[in-house]
Amino acid sequence: MTAETKEIVPVFNDNGEFDIKATYFKFLEEDPDITMPVAAIESLVALLSTTETSTSSELMKVLGDATTRLKKSVQNSISLSAGCDLFTRFVLRNINEYGEWETCKKHLIQNGRLFVQRAMESRDKIARNGLPFIRDDDVILVHSQSRTVTALLLHAASQLIRFRVFVTESRTSKNGVEMARTLRAHGIPTSLIADATVGYVMQKVDKIFVGAEGVAESGGVINESGTYQIGVLAEATNKPFYVVAESISFSHKFVRLFPLSPSDIPNEHSLDFTLEDKDDELSTLPAVDFTPHQYITALITDIGVLTTNSVSEELIKIWFG
Repeated sequence: MTAETKEIVPVFNDNGEFDIKATYFKFLEEDPDITMPVAAIESLVALLSTTETSTSSELMKVLGDATTRLKKSVQNSISLSAGCDLFTRFVLRNINEYGEWETCKKHLIQNGRLFVQRAMESRDKIARNGLPFIRDDDVILVHSQSRTVTALLLHAASQLIRFRVFVTESRTSKNGVEMARTLRAHGIPTSLIADATVGYVMQKVDKIFVGAEGVAESGGVINESGTYQIGVLAEATNKPFYVVAESISFSHKFVRLFPLSPSDIPNEHSLDFTLEDKDDELSTLPAVDFTPHQYITALITDIGVLTTNSVSEELIKIWFG
């Protein structure tokens, strides 16, 4: 499975202006395998290819306005923000290398598309790097749905490794239902479980794999709600807890945040106490939580298996190297 560079098809509004939000959601709609940060980067590349600017400062203003609109368009924008910030950093580092403006702009567009292609290919590298962690007769627990975890498990199955998987439904999104359906369609024995039964099945589990909306500077992981409690239970029962996150070499899932607890993660929803019953009460639960680094055994990435202490070092290389 090799990623191919797709033709950038921008979306314009009724006034003929480039619509960054509509373009972003179009990428997500047309490619179910694309991640939020990669879709954001693709949208920004499309912006560069359709916007007429005469100076670097003008381009940076256009880029800044677009990223602000993108970040406001999505409730859980942590990974999207990381992609926007990384691409902006990429532009800043390259914008002064060319004396002639049109050549500079062409270079940014071409390399931006290459940037996206390599980010997409990183999932295959993760699957290969994570393969040694899955053995015959393993019982694996995964939380909700994750493209990187799916790629890893499907790769292991293609190598004729026999294992079984517990998948949590993830009550806030029910994305686990789709994850279980995907694994079963590829011949992997799967049991879909309620979030509340994680403690019950933990003794039957050999290891846990989760994806990430973002990996913080501390090495902790921001992911769909319920990940934190799984991490705590994993430590209590001495089960390996692996985070599978793509593209550390592009850092689009490694975010410049340093939360100390789950309450430090920005959420659109709050937990309110009330005397009234609400039909949609559970829909207001926070979409993500934060699992501190001490609960994480290792991070499986496209450049190898890392300890949580390595995250800040990689971010320093990206941002200040």
